[in-house]
Amino acid sequence: MMLSPDQAEADLSWTQSDPETVLNGIKSVGCASDEPVDGEAKAKCLAQQPLSREEKRRRRRATAKYRSAHATRERIRVEAFNVAFAELRKLLPTLPPDKKLSKIEILRLAICYISYLNHVLDV
Repeated sequence: MMLSPDQAEADLSWTQSDPETVLNGIKSVGCASDEPVDGEAKAKCLAQQPLSREEKRRRRRATAKYRSAHATRERIRVEAFNVAFAELRKLLPTLPPDKKLSKIEILRLAICYISYLNHVLDV
């Protein structure tokens, strides 16, 4: 969908957020003011506005603990993936036997080898 230059700004409200508009919306709820707020009042204000599921998820994922745990899970997943390909590579007959193959080559060779073994069993 192309936007024309003469399109009204009201049509773009869902894509563009004006900081003043957002701040005024928060002030109208009664949680933001230009005056400094102590910790207790700030906590009370935050407690009044329930966070959406998406915002909770975004805040949880922003923590260092979450990022570290995610990186650890990803390392374990990649290592298991590589071990599985190495095991599959050992089962495939190639010349020379120590030839370095990419993952896609290993998969293609495995498909061909399985087809060949099926043919041998059928004969």
